[in-house]
Amino acid sequence: MKNKLQKITTNLWFDTQAEEATRFYTSIFENSKVGRITYYGNVGKDIHGMSEGKVMTIEFKLEGQSFVALNGGPQFKFTEAISFIIHCESQEDVDYYWEKLSQGGDENAQACGWLKDQFGVSWQIIPGNISDMINTSDPETSARVMKALYKMKKIDIQTLNQAYSG
Repeated sequence: MKNKLQKITTNLWFDTQAEEATRFYTSIFENSKVGRITYYGNVGKDIHGMSEGKVMTIEFKLEGQSFVALNGGPQFKFTEAISFIIHCESQEDVDYYWEKLSQGGDENAQACGWLKDQFGVSWQIIPGNISDMINTSDPETSARVMKALYKMKKIDIQTLNQAYSG
């Protein structure tokens, strides 16, 4: 029986750090694994410019989600226009993911639970109930939560809960 393919798979384009990034991400997330690895050959070298035998793609999973890391060269860079959201149940979870993913990242790109990791990938590390706090029917409550959030780099759940409670 064939494995069912995930309908949508995220493809992450790196310059030459696909292996390093895959090892980094799979070391952080408990439920993760590295899958198939493909390598560049001589075919298409005039297009891709990669040496024969260099890793082209690595399939991997994080928390059951499939990803592909591609060594594609320096043509494209990551931007904050795309980010991965990590829903956290506790401050310990927030602290863990923030500490791990922010290592070597751009400190100037840290705001309101967002960070950029050492590869330039953007992440949002947030409590699972933040959407409910912000989208409450009471505009004053929502404003208090947003005011508290805008002062943070890493999320402090207790401070958000206090803002929500008034």
